[in-house]
Amino acid sequence: MEKYRETDLRYLKSLANQYPTVAAAATEIINLQAILSLPKGTEHFITDIHGEYDQFQHVIRNGSGAIKRKIEEEFGNAISAGEKKAIATLIYYPEQKLEQVLKTEENMEDWYKVSLYRLIRICKSASSKYTRSKVRKALPKDFAYVIEELLTGRPDVSDQEAYYNEIIRSVIRTGRAPELVIAFCNLIRRLVVDHLHVVGDIFDRGPYPNLIMDTLMQHHSVDIQWGNHDIYWMGAAAGSRPCICNAIRISAKYGNLNLLEDGYGINLVPLARLAMSRYDKDPCTCFKLDYREDEYDVRDAMLDEKMHKAITVIQFKLEGQMILRHPEFGMDERLLLDKINIEKGTVCVEGKEYPMKDLNFPTIDWEHPYELSSEEEDVMERITQAFLNCEKLQRHVRFLFTQGSLYKVYNGNLLYHGCVPMNEDGTFTRVNVYGKEYSGKALYDVLENYARKGYYAIDPGEKKKGLDILWFIWENQNSPVFGKAKMTTFERYFIADKATHQEPKNPYYRLLEEEEVVNRILSEFGLEGAEAHIINGHIPVEAKRGESPVKCGGKLLIIDGGFSKAYQPKTGIAGYTLIYNSYGLVLAAHEPFESVEKAVQDGSDIASHTILVQHVVRRKLVADTDIGRELRASIRDLEALLQAYRDGILVEKI
Repeated sequence: MEKYRETDLRYLKSLANQYPTVAAAATEIINLQAILSLPKGTEHFITDIHGEYDQFQHVIRNGSGAIKRKIEEEFGNAISAGEKKAIATLIYYPEQKLEQVLKTEENMEDWYKVSLYRLIRICKSASSKYTRSKVRKALPKDFAYVIEELLTGRPDVSDQEAYYNEIIRSVIRTGRAPELVIAFCNLIRRLVVDHLHVVGDIFDRGPYPNLIMDTLMQHHSVDIQWGNHDIYWMGAAAGSRPCICNAIRISAKYGNLNLLEDGYGINLVPLARLAMSRYDKDPCTCFKLDYREDEYDVRDAMLDEKMHKAITVIQFKLEGQMILRHPEFGMDERLLLDKINIEKGTVCVEGKEYPMKDLNFPTIDWEHPYELSSEEEDVMERITQAFLNCEKLQRHVRFLFTQGSLYKVYNGNLLYHGCVPMNEDGTFTRVNVYGKEYSGKALYDVLENYARKGYYAIDPGEKKKGLDILWFIWENQNSPVFGKAKMTTFERYFIADKATHQEPKNPYYRLLEEEEVVNRILSEFGLEGAEAHIINGHIPVEAKRGESPVKCGGKLLIIDGGFSKAYQPKTGIAGYTLIYNSYGLVLAAHEPFESVEKAVQDGSDIASHTILVQHVVRRKLVADTDIGRELRASIRDLEALLQAYRDGILVEKI
């Protein structure tokens, strides 16, 4: 009795409610021990999606080539390349492919038989690394019994052959074959990729981040590392006015105001009224839109440009108020409205005068340049309430908070969006956050803590601190997700000299090939060894100029390569994705995706090029993962419970 501490005994009594007998505890130990010997599930890493819904959907559906590899493993040379392509397209887009097949196939019964047999084989292979219990939980309700029988049946055994074949014939005869085909395709996609990592920047540039968020919320297993473009949307939903301005400004810049008005139902009429009343005669030549001709109604351009300017001026005022309120943020050089000499038509930036491209600022009081006019104040009050009361945006942002974080350590890999702020000598930058200095992992932790307060805190003072930190994370030089010396938004709008547009990167990006630096980062987050990696997003890799996403001999992988169409002319590709399965890492570069219609009609897929294949020393098992560590802890607890039963400390409940 002495060896059982009171706290341990209380825990064991609680555990005994779940496992009330020796047999129950022993059975669970056997079950968990067996799970440890299964191969680890496949992880899929994507980053910097930037609203590109069609390409995102295709990469998710094809598992960055994981489904193709599964088909190849299962069939090899047994079927033709065309047949493999057809079955892959069916798995990616079952509804659309079936619609096409129904128009062209003469003998649908034979097609269903062949397709179902092939889908069953692929599904069996995909499910082999999971327990039957986990597979059962993934089964669609309508076909749970049928699919389980088909997956566990043995058509090669004479006693079961007739039973197995009759199930398929009955499904076809009752007209349920299309639904079963779709169910199998969905299940295969679910099983081939066990877990999805989104390494930041879901929002901006592309038109449909809202649809991407809807898809992620339906995903069976996902985590998100916040990117700088996600952070200010989170801040906007929490009520940060500078973040709200950024959300509207960038949406306007890329011709995506429909996202706010139609996608989220946010009323921008107050801003439109202000724009038309104060900038009616202004050509707004510095605020031309960077829209896609096939996705934007140019008849909206004139008003959108005026709204673009109106919200940008408000943004500079509100950001100025923020900088003045927080001298510890170290951003005084970004106070530029008071550096404008309206008579001379110049602005002083870092001690040097530059001519201004635009001098029409009807809402600025030059005696108090950072104060909102009464009209601007009214607009911001109305729009802030619209953001706070937008149910869909709040649902999406709550998901970002519950499933997301600034960084994640997962199965021996460190995931983050931007950089670990560093000095030139490779040491971690010490950053002042509300009077205390933090660096490395501690900086991430304190910023994330305040970001959550900005959304959830009830205390007004703590909430205000959190709201201001959400903006800090968006554009401060010491923010881990920004990683540049400054954000030259003002200069890009108003100064022609491109030398002022430069945004020098943090020393982190020049030190990525130094093993000592990369090892120091890994160690800071509790990782070490040859199989530990940093998975990094945020900075587009310019593949067409020969830049490689593989740094420090493969210890650090930057997987942003131009998912966004806006970046593709610069990068030359359409993004990198990473697969980490039980055999190791596969990093691939992708060509731009054409369309779902072309993929279904021609069986075309995203052309991908393997950049890196890094095999593990031995095949990774569940025992080698974070879940394995949790399972071993559960086994130890159950063994303690078993011993307590045998020592007579606890009594079985039979």
